[in-house]
Amino acid sequence: MSPSPMTRAATQTAATGTGIAMPSLSDLCRSVLDSNREKIAIQKPDVALRKLELILTSALELSNGKGFQAMSLRDLSRASGISMGGLYQYFDSKTTLLKMILSGVSGAVEGALADPPPEVEADPRAHLLWLIDTHVRLTEQMLPWFTFSYMEAKNFPLAERRAAIDSEALTESYFANVIARGIASGAFAGSTSPLMPALIKPLLQEWYVKRAKYRRRGVTIETYIATVQQMVLDATGAKALETPPGG
Repeated sequence: MSPSPMTRAATQTAATGTGIAMPSLSDLCRSVLDSNREKIAIQKPDVALRKLELILTSALELSNGKGFQAMSLRDLSRASGISMGGLYQYFDSKTTLLKMILSGVSGAVEGALADPPPEVEADPRAHLLWLIDTHVRLTEQMLPWFTFSYMEAKNFPLAERRAAIDSEALTESYFANVIARGIASGAFAGSTSPLMPALIKPLLQEWYVKRAKYRRRGVTIETYIATVQQMVLDATGAKALETPPGG
């Protein structure tokens, strides 16, 4: 059986224009596995990882097609080729499965954005552009994961909804901290709105929520990143770099 579009999109660790390696499907599932060792009954790591990849891939594809609430464990069993009993060796409920997916997303965001190269971190303008570039490329690499998190958020149980809100707040904090440093150093205008970090987030989400629209219009990821970077530079009163990072 040939790999699904989701699997093909995430099977290789991708090096971006920012020099950051994007997580592969195996990277993501290994992180989920490590975070949920106490819930997973499989003792052999290679077997557990292989089956977890099948489970999460199938769960995301089914959820993004019919909705997580509408997906039954029987549906997941058929799609993944893993028996119902086998599924219960990995999670005890759909809520636990949901937590696994959300932890994969939040962990990937933190891993990608929290540690910029030193030369980027030293320059607030370069750091801001790097954050935009890295975030958009991360969502491209993990498109089904981010689509799931966005589209299903309204249906999350309270605890999971709070976790998703915390994850979004963490992302916003990276931008807020860089913009604050830029204002303090004179790289950005002092009149920059304190709402700017919150307003950047929808621009980042637009790429993965409306991915089909930009595909139809022939908009490349490089064009989208450069456009968002320029909009944010203009809004912060900064001059554009001749060659924006990742642009």
